[in-house]
Amino acid sequence: MGMNDDVAGGVRTTSSYSMLRNYPLVASLLAFAIAQSIKFFTTWYKERRWDPKQLIGSGGMPSSHSATVTALALAIGYQEGFGGSLFATALVLACIVMYDATGVRLQAGRQAEVLNQIVYELPAEHPLAESRPLRELLGHTPPQVIAGGLLGLITASIGQLITMITR
Repeated sequence: MGMNDDVAGGVRTTSSYSMLRNYPLVASLLAFAIAQSIKFFTTWYKERRWDPKQLIGSGGMPSSHSATVTALALAIGYQEGFGGSLFATALVLACIVMYDATGVRLQAGRQAEVLNQIVYELPAEHPLAESRPLRELLGHTPPQVIAGGLLGLITASIGQLITMITR
């Protein structure tokens, strides 16, 4: 049992306070929130319009998926050690997520662009002419994934420094 766990009637419970002290969880969620916020404000800066979808949507710069899994893996490494199986698991997960973002999801997004263009050019009487467009921003380019990874690295590292200072 961890030192932040409470025992109530023989049942192990975790308080919300101890969840807030879970450094890997906080680092990964913070990296995700920062990445999504960057997309939100970048859209406003470029297009001069607020787009709330940017706060939860996938695709774009930086990759929030990459930021999240990189921060998680590094925070686990800082907390548990880089030689353990927990860090190895998180690192493999991060690599799979980032590979998938630039591979399968990016190609699916490009296929959606082509399919949407085909449907757009269909005659009005065609049964698919009124189809709802497919989502095109699914994956990431390699620079978007690298930027997300760097954001995750920075977030986890700053979190580690804060953790060390407040001990």
